Amino acid sequence: MKQKQKLTEGSILNSLIRLALPIILANVLHTTYQLIDTFWLGRLSANAVASVSISFPILFLVLSLGGGLTLGGSVIVAQYFGAENKKKVDYSSSQTVFVIFIISVILAIVAYLLAEPMMILIGAEPPILQDSVDYFEVSSFGFIFLFMFFVFQSLMRGIGDVMLPMYVVLITVLLNLVLDPLFIFGYGDIPGYGVKGAAYASISTQAISAIIGLAILFKGKRGIKIRLSQMKFDWKWTKRLFRIGIPTSLDQSTRAAAMTVIILLVTSFGSDVVAAYGIGVRILSLIVIPALGFAMATTTLVGQNIGARQIKRAEKVGDLSAKIAMYGLTSIGLLLFFFAEPVTRFFVPNDPQVIKDGALFIKIMAPSFGILGVQQVLNGVFNGAGFTQASLLITVFNLWMVRFPLAYLLSENTSLEEVGLWWAFPISNLLGGLMAFIYFKMGYWKLRTIRYRHR
Repeated sequence: MKQKQKLTEGSILNSLIRLALPIILANVLHTTYQLIDTFWLGRLSANAVASVSISFPILFLVLSLGGGLTLGGSVIVAQYFGAENKKKVDYSSSQTVFVIFIISVILAIVAYLLAEPMMILIGAEPPILQDSVDYFEVSSFGFIFLFMFFVFQSLMRGIGDVMLPMYVVLITVLLNLVLDPLFIFGYGDIPGYGVKGAAYASISTQAISAIIGLAILFKGKRGIKIRLSQMKFDWKWTKRLFRIGIPTSLDQSTRAAAMTVIILLVTSFGSDVVAAYGIGVRILSLIVIPALGFAMATTTLVGQNIGARQIKRAEKVGDLSAKIAMYGLTSIGLLLFFFAEPVTRFFVPNDPQVIKDGALFIKIMAPSFGILGVQQVLNGVFNGAGFTQASLLITVFNLWMVRFPLAYLLSENTSLEEVGLWWAFPISNLLGGLMAFIYFKMGYWKLRTIRYRHR
């Protein structure tokens, strides 16, 4: 095992930072795909932004159905790596690639066939319906490539190698910077495809990243070697992957479903509010990336330390991660509060109403970013321990028991109207973060881990 990647000894802070910073940068680069799309589509029209915004929750729902299993594979690999079992690391990695590939193919086919019915179901209006369907149909072909890269990224993260995936993402994002305006607007003999062109650009770069990632795993020079001979159904292993990964898939699916239901409320207020919501959600996804980075780093650290049976050290990881997320994201949120309007104007420069609505959404959300960060990193603790059911429980509480009912109540039954939708976000963040903190301090995840390790 590569000693430099072991995370079961030494400074926890140094390990967290060494893992989290490349993950954060890689996630920023991932989000850049969406931001680049929004930037260029905003030059077409607000409707172009709205057509992509309305399809995003469904895209996220489909991705999450299989994406959670990549985390399951990462947790298993991290625990075997902490236990210094190289044979099991390689076998688990091969199985993860195989299972996720099968799932990605199925999801890509289903998503393509159901594109138009799903867009109609979530309330796409005639001015944006066709563009949203086109974008979704093209994007569905990219699920296979996207899933394969996510597997590569998750497996490398499980053994503590976070730099290599970041470099791959950097290359593909730089390429997307060129392809996006080229495919959207065209140049010379190359025709412009409008909204559909943004999806063409994304899947082209996703294919490149997937090929690079799989080639590295097959070559086996970076700590993991996958083999075709080990890519056949192992029902006992698959059952373990599903036991850890399915709650995470349901967690992410529940988030996506909640986003979809919120979209149904948003669309009732017209395209301007849909565009403002799309910009606000994209800014939110960018701002919480540091929390997600520390959450992923926390999952890896906790997973390796549990594999090495260092439960106390795993708990210290959670305490430190929560403090970093709380103070760091609160500071970022306050900055964003004061710069909400120019940030919104950057994406839709020529629509005063969208700028006004989007800036207000950001200002209302921003102060709650710190507590949202706490929830994210503590979910990382639960996931690293293999107790992914806890993350699912917190998500259901946050989104389905608080956010959606509150959004409906405030927007449909008070004079706040669409502003009521915005207020549902910080209130649900606060309650969800408090629930995660209380559950972490109760310590059941530790007791469960100790019992599991001694079976």
